[in-house]
Amino acid sequence: MADIDSFFGLAAALGIGLLVGIERERRKGEGVTRGAAGVRTFGLIALAGAVAERVGGVGIAVAGAFTALAALASYRASRARDPGLTTEVAMLVVFLLGVLAMREVALAAGLGVAVTLLLSAKSRVHRFARTVLTEQELHDALLLAAAAAIVLPLLPDRAIDPWQVLNLRKLWLLAVIVMAINAAGHVALRAFGARTGLLLAGLAGGFASSTATIASMGTRAREHPELATACAGAGVVSNVSTIVQLAVIAGALSLPLLQALWLPLAAAGAVIVGFALVAARATHKVDAQGTSLAGRAFEPRHALVFVAVVAAVMLLSAAMQAWLGDAGLEWSLAASGLADVHAAAASAAQLVAVGRIDTHTAVPGIALALLANSVSKLVLAFLTGGRAYALRLMPGILGMVAAFAAAARWG
Repeated sequence: MADIDSFFGLAAALGIGLLVGIERERRKGEGVTRGAAGVRTFGLIALAGAVAERVGGVGIAVAGAFTALAALASYRASRARDPGLTTEVAMLVVFLLGVLAMREVALAAGLGVAVTLLLSAKSRVHRFARTVLTEQELHDALLLAAAAAIVLPLLPDRAIDPWQVLNLRKLWLLAVIVMAINAAGHVALRAFGARTGLLLAGLAGGFASSTATIASMGTRAREHPELATACAGAGVVSNVSTIVQLAVIAGALSLPLLQALWLPLAAAGAVIVGFALVAARATHKVDAQGTSLAGRAFEPRHALVFVAVVAAVMLLSAAMQAWLGDAGLEWSLAASGLADVHAAAASAAQLVAVGRIDTHTAVPGIALALLANSVSKLVLAFLTGGRAYALRLMPGILGMVAAFAAAARWG
């Protein structure tokens, strides 16, 4: 069995070296400018790593030192015409992957493919970094990474309030999730462009803010009454984000609640999709210029406000539940839904997670919160887009709520 494992490791190492070597061979050039490392060199480097691993620590040290010196010699010979270090670094990486292949074949093979893809995507990566990605988007990406990789692990994973509902790590996780979803919507809009239709702009805009998207589409519908139907379709589609985030929040905080909500959420989503298909023909012919969500990938302030609302609603719901019992909880969730249905859902999910209520109590409260939030959106649609826009938006919004409520009652 050990011999078979060694054979697979050597074969994987050779395959990694040849794969990376073929990519580098295509970029070596010809004549006096020809690069120093190609298919044979990288194949041998990978095999050297695999054999060195079998020899032991001394073998790895000697072979690794030789590979490093060879990479240094290659750089010194080519730095005048190519100051980059990509090939030299790739030599060291391939050597280490050869060592790894003798221990973790699947991991080494996967990393070898990833390295080759990264090397082959040179022009695309450079264009993305220099021309597509803006300075603000880079800053937002780093901010999101810091929020997820630095801040989140440092927060305590325990409740800090008398009702045992406020968990700092889970609250911050919700903020990270909101920022990540908003960033995904921004990337989708940047990738496809607003000219593919108001429908796509509404879908992407909903992940930034469904309420804000409905308001912006209402403003456009007031300025261009002939676009009221298309704008209403985009406004309804923006509620996809509401359904998706409800599922994500419930799943992050309470899997039992997600199991109870999957059918209502699926029914509400089906209504949105049906309404979108009806409006797609009108939307497809619309000039969507001006609907692009330019600017930041996400707004950190909105995420922090969301977390603050979630915390306040959690405390209010816990206090009302302790004072009035389960009957008071539903109305507290409905009141909070006027501002943010996700905050109400997060509050209900956390209460389910800590055992203060069951899913049979939480689901009707979330349905009331969704109804209250939808009513507030319709009021905003009337104020921004007028009667024609609000009436066109109403069937999709109320249909979504009715489907959710019916499925919740049937389930």
